[in-house]
Amino acid sequence: MKLVTTIFTFLLLVVTTTFAQVKPTKILITNVEIFNGKDQKTTKGNVLVENNIITKISTESNNTDRSDDTQVIDGQGKFLMPGLIDAHVHLLFESVPKMQAMVSDFAMLNLMAAKSAEKQLMRGFTTVRDLGGGSLSLAKAIDMGFATGPRVYSSGAFISQTGGHGDFGLPTDVPRKIGELSYVERNGMVAIADGADNVLMRTREQLRQGATQIKLMAGGGVSSDYDPLDVTQYTEAEFKAAVSAAENWGTYVTVHAYTPMAIKTAINAGVKCIDHGQLADDATAKLMAEKDIWWSLQPFLDDEEVTPFPAGSKNRIKQIEMTSGTDKAYALAKKYNVKTAWGTDVLFDSKIASKQGTKLSKMTRWYTPFEILKMATSTNAELLRMSKKRDPYQKGKLGEITEGAYADMLLVDGNPLENIKLVDDPEKNFLLIMKDGIIYKNILKK
Repeated sequence: MKLVTTIFTFLLLVVTTTFAQVKPTKILITNVEIFNGKDQKTTKGNVLVENNIITKISTESNNTDRSDDTQVIDGQGKFLMPGLIDAHVHLLFESVPKMQAMVSDFAMLNLMAAKSAEKQLMRGFTTVRDLGGGSLSLAKAIDMGFATGPRVYSSGAFISQTGGHGDFGLPTDVPRKIGELSYVERNGMVAIADGADNVLMRTREQLRQGATQIKLMAGGGVSSDYDPLDVTQYTEAEFKAAVSAAENWGTYVTVHAYTPMAIKTAINAGVKCIDHGQLADDATAKLMAEKDIWWSLQPFLDDEEVTPFPAGSKNRIKQIEMTSGTDKAYALAKKYNVKTAWGTDVLFDSKIASKQGTKLSKMTRWYTPFEILKMATSTNAELLRMSKKRDPYQKGKLGEITEGAYADMLLVDGNPLENIKLVDDPEKNFLLIMKDGIIYKNILKK
């Protein structure tokens, strides 16, 4: 018995040592040029972090706390900015080929997703909004310190109708027995729901499991096999069922939609955010502005060196059709001053996923570097806060370097307000990466 107790104590010590995040009580970063995520003008000064919160920002002339329990880091005059926020990711699907994602064991997908999450953090993304694919367990594991990655605002499973964007079943899977669930449904990656009552149930299931917002498919998609882009999915009544459940939980519904009809149907039902919208028209953009709807746009251009879709395939044809509308979509968003968020929405391709920063810098096609960095920090944070009481990160502010904000920061070798291309190569140019007051990377020369 004594031997068993000794072994148990030893194992407990190993586990505790392995997973505990050890950090000093205070971290003081001195001599930095601070971009606060909101204002174009930067300031020179020092930033004091206590536990996971920025508690004091001082100018160079101020005396700053340098007590014995404070780790002091000389920022060497480098550029300090908030951690980046990606408003549209799919952690379980971003780096895994489509067929592998559909047939792999869910536990294996989570292990691969944990590695994807770690890579996103090391690219400088300290917060992401996951819009479907079953990331709830991973989000919890990251918060508990069992995995390394950004903060995750998880939608749980994306909710789709039979034959809609999100129905990744085989052609022979229908007709289905009523109540029969596929493997990806049983594991919370996808939720196929037809009719208002089923949509209501599946929405409530995601909220029960801890979803911070709800994601529905409102129209055809590029990566799905059965629906053309022009197809409108879900009726207004079905959308209202999801919106009602989400609002009862104090949060909101966002939808995948490209076309005017899909967007208008969702907005009429009370949806608060449109993701994509590349095929929107003038009247639709005007409606979004009037209804104070968020437009989470992705800079999809047909400019990638590789694509997960073979030439001539239905998916590739849809991809070309969708990307052809991106320039117009951004023009409409700017014309009507629609609240615009930024995200990547990478699926099934690790090489494209690795270019997360490049997908941010390419926004210079439509915006200035300041507008881009603000969008990917404080503006995206504003969208995330729509989760209200379902927001798991309410202790501090996100997407900014201000007193009372979470200590999510990047130290950059150069000024991305002047050269936004610096974000393309985070391995070289991000000298320090901090999330939640923990330093995950520090290559400052001493």
